[in-house]
Amino acid sequence: MTRKIKKIFRAKPTMEGAGVSLKRGFGYAEVPQFDPFLMFDDFRSGTPADYLAGFPWHPHRGIETITYMIAGSVEHGDSMGNKGVIRPGEVQWMTAGSGVIHQEMPKGDKNGAMGGFQLWANLPAARKMMDPRYREVKKADIPEVELAGGVTARVVAGKVGGVQGPVRDIVIDPEYLDVTVPAGRVFEHAVPDGHTAIAYAVEGGAWFDEGRGPFDHDVAGGKYFDFKPDCLVRDGNVVLYERAGGAVRVTAGDAPARFLLVSGRPLGEPIAWYGPIVMNTREELRRAFEEYENGTFVKNGAM
Repeated sequence: MTRKIKKIFRAKPTMEGAGVSLKRGFGYAEVPQFDPFLMFDDFRSGTPADYLAGFPWHPHRGIETITYMIAGSVEHGDSMGNKGVIRPGEVQWMTAGSGVIHQEMPKGDKNGAMGGFQLWANLPAARKMMDPRYREVKKADIPEVELAGGVTARVVAGKVGGVQGPVRDIVIDPEYLDVTVPAGRVFEHAVPDGHTAIAYAVEGGAWFDEGRGPFDHDVAGGKYFDFKPDCLVRDGNVVLYERAGGAVRVTAGDAPARFLLVSGRPLGEPIAWYGPIVMNTREELRRAFEEYENGTFVKNGAM
């Protein structure tokens, strides 16, 4: 049994940080449809003015942030004393937990290109105030699996073809895959029943279920149905699957298709969210910002 598409969202232009132009696949307005995921941003650009202002020092609590680079780099530092550079093919998986203050400053390559994706994952109430932890996963540590038909999958978290990704022991039991499917070929992958599964089209076009459309779209809050003959899902679209069912089945169109496939166990808990902090109640949210103002926000590490 393969999964059906519930809805498709088009990433919308927005601005974050000190003035970074990016596209938001989903965010606050879509909660709780993507539970346990909160937000997904695509910050690819070939124009330095779009990204050089970066994301100066800011707090996080109650979430995990997952940054995956495909071009350029991001220099980062945080209140736990971590610092470094995330380069193409690398991942920063940061568990903010009880509180982290950090910064992320993008840099372009020699041609001015910079790009990557950031996903926010929620933490359950019982783990909101866990000790922060930080994982920087190098390109060489992320296995690339070759599957039937020339399909390839980089496995950041989860398992494909018997190969386990390097990011493990995460509360929501996630999978994070970077998949490329040659023209006309098929990728099929089993996702645990009941888990939220999403795909983000990065390059090319593909059919993301067996039905091949039409699809229920949501564009800037207004729904419409896409009756285009090919019904291909293309770059910049987010596919949200129904939670019932097992395998995700993706068929590339007449050119190779690349997409991210992410899944995780829903939490089903109330969300109180403002800016970079996500808690379960308004009182917890108020206390977090009060602690940030009075200098007691960071519970572990020095700042």
